[in-house]
Amino acid sequence: MFKNTLHLLGLFTTLLACAAPGGGRPEPAPHPYVGMWVTADGRIRQELLANGRYEEERDGRKRAYTGRYTVTGTHLDYHDDLGFTATGDVRNGVLYHEHLVLYRETISRR
Repeated sequence: MFKNTLHLLGLFTTLLACAAPGGGRPEPAPHPYVGMWVTADGRIRQELLANGRYEEERDGRKRAYTGRYTVTGTHLDYHDDLGFTATGDVRNGVLYHEHLVLYRETISRR
């Protein structure tokens, strides 16, 4: 009986570990475009999330636009939650999103 209990406990622990995020495997590195992109004047901030979603802030209005995006090479296709679509391209580390020019936000560490 004790041996069966230990066996079941081990099986349960293994199942829990596999059910955890990543299933016991290392998480893949996020796409290099994931992160915050900002216009030069800081008025528009677009965060590309690792789960294929984006959130865009405009003039301080958080989540002004939200939706999903896909990446093919250096090209991005956006599908807004309201139904419209847009495109973007990354060239030389700069995101050209329709009429916007966005730069990768860097956090300075002192």
